[in-house]
Amino acid sequence: MSAQPPTMGALRGKVAVITGAGSGFGREFARLAAGERMALVLVDVQADALAATVAELESTGAALMHRRIDVTDGDAMQTLAHDAWARFGAVHLLFNNAGVGTTGLLWEASVQDWEWVLGVNLWGTIHGVRAFVPRMLDAAKADPDYRGHVVNTASMAGLVDPPLTGPYNVAKHAVVSLSETLHQDLSLVTAQVGCSVLCPSWVGTGIAHADRNRASAAPASTRAAALGRAMVEKAVSSAKTTAADVARLTFAAIAQRRFWILPHPQALEGVRARHEALHAGQAPPDPYAALPQLRRQIVDALRAP
Repeated sequence: MSAQPPTMGALRGKVAVITGAGSGFGREFARLAAGERMALVLVDVQADALAATVAELESTGAALMHRRIDVTDGDAMQTLAHDAWARFGAVHLLFNNAGVGTTGLLWEASVQDWEWVLGVNLWGTIHGVRAFVPRMLDAAKADPDYRGHVVNTASMAGLVDPPLTGPYNVAKHAVVSLSETLHQDLSLVTAQVGCSVLCPSWVGTGIAHADRNRASAAPASTRAAALGRAMVEKAVSSAKTTAADVARLTFAAIAQRRFWILPHPQALEGVRARHEALHAGQAPPDPYAALPQLRRQIVDALRAP
């Protein structure tokens, strides 16, 4: 029987890096980390949102540094890692959390849509891994008591493929694959650094309005894009699971060194159906099979003259 990997242990005095820290999951991760008396390195592309998180947590006495950074900038992420080590001496938790999305039919997505969504969701995660994991491994070699953990925020859209969110699905599937591969690669070289992938379904966050920080051309204004945006806004606004709920589940998973973080286990039914269809050589199942009226509304709206 193989030995269990070492757990993170007490978080007090350790250091957490959080991208997308200005709102949603990122802000809740930061609040919990501050509550554990961790030092914080907070990153967001939206200056006012980041400032609000910083002001709140500075009032608690948390030790922190913060940067307005676009995670698609690999050089900026490398500089962040260098400066985090210079300031705090180590980083123990890395949350690759920044995320954005667009809606519409797959072929209607512009090159700018693809570059923006893949840039933030996928390349932001790649840059975080490249900047921080080698330094975490060096820390592990230097100190047998060092423990590190990486959390990559993906989505249930990284395990199934709902329509009208193509670039987002593609990016999140890639983040799941990256995370699984990171898990396998880390297992070859150390037991001191672990990773998890967070795959939530609908949660009350600001993801529906992510284009507020988009520097490139505005998203498409097609019928399908508007329909998809309305569906996302409704799903997010009616979600019963909060970002704080997800953050608590995430910290519990870190403590237990669990790879999969699945805040909506009921959504795994869609994953099961997809895998069964794959094994049977069948086409992907309809993600709205249990909601035929909704599917009919979508079809009627898209096919209307």
